[in-house]
Amino acid sequence: MYDTLSSDYDRFVNWQSRLAIELPFIIEKINESNSRVVLDAATGTGMHVIALAQRGYQASGADISRGMVERARMNANSAKIQARFEIAGFGTLAQTFGNDSSDAVLCLGNSLPHLLSRPDLSRALFDFAACLKPGGLLLIQNRNFDAVIANHDRWMEPQSHSAGQFEWIFQRFYDFDPDGLLTFNMVTLKRGMLGKWTQEVVTSRLRPILKVELLSGLSEAGFVRPIAFGNMASDPFDPKTSSNLVILARKPS
Repeated sequence: MYDTLSSDYDRFVNWQSRLAIELPFIIEKINESNSRVVLDAATGTGMHVIALAQRGYQASGADISRGMVERARMNANSAKIQARFEIAGFGTLAQTFGNDSSDAVLCLGNSLPHLLSRPDLSRALFDFAACLKPGGLLLIQNRNFDAVIANHDRWMEPQSHSAGQFEWIFQRFYDFDPDGLLTFNMVTLKRGMLGKWTQEVVTSRLRPILKVELLSGLSEAGFVRPIAFGNMASDPFDPKTSSNLVILARKPS
């Protein structure tokens, strides 16, 4: 899915708006830990890494999608930023970047739910811990699947983009599958000015991770002092109404 999506991902995301909301929170939390070396564990097109590098942090990114990593490197070159991007998935980050190599690990954009079993989630969390220096910070941002499952909430807000003679519409929705997993669908509509719409659908399976399971997995991986927020504006987490589940946790010193 994400190799296919990589060419349009920066049209789908309004990065100016998203970074304006998220960066102050991220920087506040990593500065509380005196963090300078930051690993973005599911970097996508690299925009968080680039924004952090522009502010003086030693930031690197990893993604399992070759297309996303190639796009991240292109974005860094365009921004005249030196940043390391590697093709690496959850469970292989410490092998790629080194044990105890980072002051902070970020896992943003609802990435962990792409792991389709509890053992896979456990391996990822242990891998995050291995990457972190003692006392290091882990920041996870998932959708609030407590609310998604309780409300059978299929649809997300459509996104649109226009550039030159072209416009795009992106629509996302879930299918609730009999095995308890979700199929995440993204429909991309594109047309030239006054032309006909073309359409493309890409899908990926997700495993909804509820707050109680994520906290349990973090504890098993050795993380301590978890704090939950409902978004990156520091609002408290409400399982019924929050849009996101944002967790901060630390590797013991």
